[in-house]
Amino acid sequence: MSHLFAAPTAGSAAPAVSASGLASVTFALLAILAAIFLLAWLARRLRVLGNRAAGALEILASMPLGAKERAVLVKVGDAQILLGVAPGQVNTLHVLAQPLELGKPAGDAAAARPSFSALLKRGLGK
Repeated sequence: MSHLFAAPTAGSAAPAVSASGLASVTFALLAILAAIFLLAWLARRLRVLGNRAAGALEILASMPLGAKERAVLVKVGDAQILLGVAPGQVNTLHVLAQPLELGKPAGDAAAARPSFSALLKRGLGK
């Protein structure tokens, strides 16, 4: 009769790892990594994170000037500033004395951009 707290016998071997078990674990890890990257891309694309001071700072326009350089028109409070953005540096190019009146698209900007739930419902065919 074996004792409840006895050490395992020397003849018992560790269970063998099957190829299907290894494949399922690998697939599950890849699916989790893909979901994490997809959520990070969506959060960055929709600018969900980091929009703490709504209205205080707004990008009005952006124009590429080269492979990695661009000019960005930023609204800070009531002032508009033209910035030169390059990898590792941001320079003030000009502070506008009179703010530019930029043409807004017809209708409200929030109405023109569908919500995430509307996009999800449309994607699911509902």
